[in-house]
Amino acid sequence: MKKEQLQFVCAHCGMDFPKWQGRCSACGEWNTLKEFRVPATGGPASRRASPQTSAPTAPLPLRELSSRQAAAPFDAIKSRFADMDRVLGNGVVPGSLVLIGGDPGIGKSTLLLQLMTQWSSAGCRVLYVSGEESAEQLSLRARRLGAAESDLLVLAETSLEAIFTAIEQTQPRIVVVDSIQTMFTESVESAPGSVAQVRESAAMFLRHAKKNNVAVFLIGHVTKDGAIAGPRLLEHMVDTVLYFEGDTHFQYRMVRAVKNRYGPAGEVAVFTMTDTGLAEVADPSELFIHSRDIPQIGSALAPALEGSRVLVVELQALVNKSHFGLPQRVASGINPKKLSLLLAVLERHGGIVLGDHDIFFNIAGGIAVGEPAIDLGIVAAVISSFRNKPLRKGLAFIGELGLGGEIRPVNRTNIRLREIARMGFTECCISGAALKSREKLEHHGLKVLPFRKVGDIAGEIF
Repeated sequence: MKKEQLQFVCAHCGMDFPKWQGRCSACGEWNTLKEFRVPATGGPASRRASPQTSAPTAPLPLRELSSRQAAAPFDAIKSRFADMDRVLGNGVVPGSLVLIGGDPGIGKSTLLLQLMTQWSSAGCRVLYVSGEESAEQLSLRARRLGAAESDLLVLAETSLEAIFTAIEQTQPRIVVVDSIQTMFTESVESAPGSVAQVRESAAMFLRHAKKNNVAVFLIGHVTKDGAIAGPRLLEHMVDTVLYFEGDTHFQYRMVRAVKNRYGPAGEVAVFTMTDTGLAEVADPSELFIHSRDIPQIGSALAPALEGSRVLVVELQALVNKSHFGLPQRVASGINPKKLSLLLAVLERHGGIVLGDHDIFFNIAGGIAVGEPAIDLGIVAAVISSFRNKPLRKGLAFIGELGLGGEIRPVNRTNIRLREIARMGFTECCISGAALKSREKLEHHGLKVLPFRKVGDIAGEIF
């Protein structure tokens, strides 16, 4: 009989250690090792949780697997949300394991309940496992969403043994687990939500999804830093990682694919929260821009690429004379260090002295953009506020700013130009080097204004 052993698992990367140490030698994080007990019976807990033993599978050549898939291709399960299907990779792939995380109250359960009632109404057998709400509470939520008459199967349970018994009885095509941090298995002697329980629970759902060709959705809690709680191994195990982003003070919500084995990562779907649930936004750019018809001082417009979708965002800057010794630099929607970098380049190569001014920057609508293609728009908004003049009507900006003051071309410029032309813009400032790039520019009826240096735009944008 083996003795019970102690192991320490890093909550950040999932690496095992035989004894506690202050710093994880695998990922370098401090104070992330959590203790859990390995049961005394031999073998890993995951093997005891599934008593059925299957015959070992023999390796097959890729040619045979490809021909088998061509004969019987996967039929992705699609919903009524076209953007959500695109984020998932043209629909839900059977046998996939999807992890969705987000802040408390952002709408994770509401979104999945709406999706599952749609698939259930289309004849797909779906099981919704709730570990945080009772079946009656889930029914109240469904009634608010107008889906109380759905054939969706609901199970309020946290024990994995009972859940898999219900799965064997109902044989669903899609399973939703809300949330993975509330699940526990009796084969692991630790509390629900611990590193060992989360890792073992996810591994059991992973094996069931791959073995039975069932799509499984896992809802995950997030930490105060915005990362999904539990071991980082959880994100490596699943096929798709989705983050539900947004601010509860704003109406819109955004689902972003951080990882996707069945489609491109970085795709986004935009929703608005209404009294009857989440509604898909057909033209999200209209949510984020309000000063297109009447230009405002300190406001510039730029197309940002999110996955394969272009969102035209409004960049707002406020430059004010500082009344204190140290001027303030406040940024919302971009990295504050990025704002400081752009201001330094603008002051060095643009001929504008900003060292004695407070500068506040914001992307309207609460959206966060990380790509460098909006650099030129940020600089234009700062110049507009500094000179107290609005920019020309119908003018957009596309370009990355280098440390030497040069305006650099960005990828997929044609897609951005086509989107701003569709929205009624007439002019666009771009990098002069983009005219000689491999991507042949299509103006789409726009007047394209090429610039080489950031100092050249100051007199051409008003």
